Amino acid sequence: MRVIAGSARSLKLKTLDGMETRPTTDRIKETLFNILNPSIYDSIFLDLFSGSGGIGIEALSRGAREAVFVENHPKAMACVKENLKFTRLEHRAVTMTTDVMDALYRLEGDKIFDIIFMDPPYDRGLERRVLEYLAGSSLVYEDTRIIVEASIDTDFSYAADLGLDVIREKRYKTNKHVFLERTGKEEIC
Repeated sequence: MRVIAGSARSLKLKTLDGMETRPTTDRIKETLFNILNPSIYDSIFLDLFSGSGGIGIEALSRGAREAVFVENHPKAMACVKENLKFTRLEHRAVTMTTDVMDALYRLEGDKIFDIIFMDPPYDRGLERRVLEYLAGSSLVYEDTRIIVEASIDTDFSYAADLGLDVIREKRYKTNKHVFLERTGKEEIC
């Protein structure tokens, strides 16, 4: 896994061995950031279920002002910190080694995010818990873009009941990125 573009372009990132984390492939990451590119510069980025930190590091490399990395697995967070140091982006990063819900509670009232990305373990309903929380949170404002990486069959039909619109869905072979915003935003192409 490598950084695709920006100040840390082409630098290889470390990942954990085994299936504890599923690093987003370079091809899928490139597609994701082609979609997000107009919104990245100077953004405040939240990377939930960070794994090795590849998504948040890509955002920082492309000009995000700050990224918060949340990962409860200590070995994975050590990998995130090592990757941040290697890419020389640690000065714009905040790391939290804790449960995602605990991190959201602790961040409440302190930050407002432009982009929230989450890649929870698939098919456990964790994305729904996070979206239920974010729907009423001050961490999100009307222009916040929320992206969920999920298995291809994950159902998001409940999002409208939370006041969130699915504005885009990008499908891959076994997974997908679902883009959400608070209800009332115009759809992106």
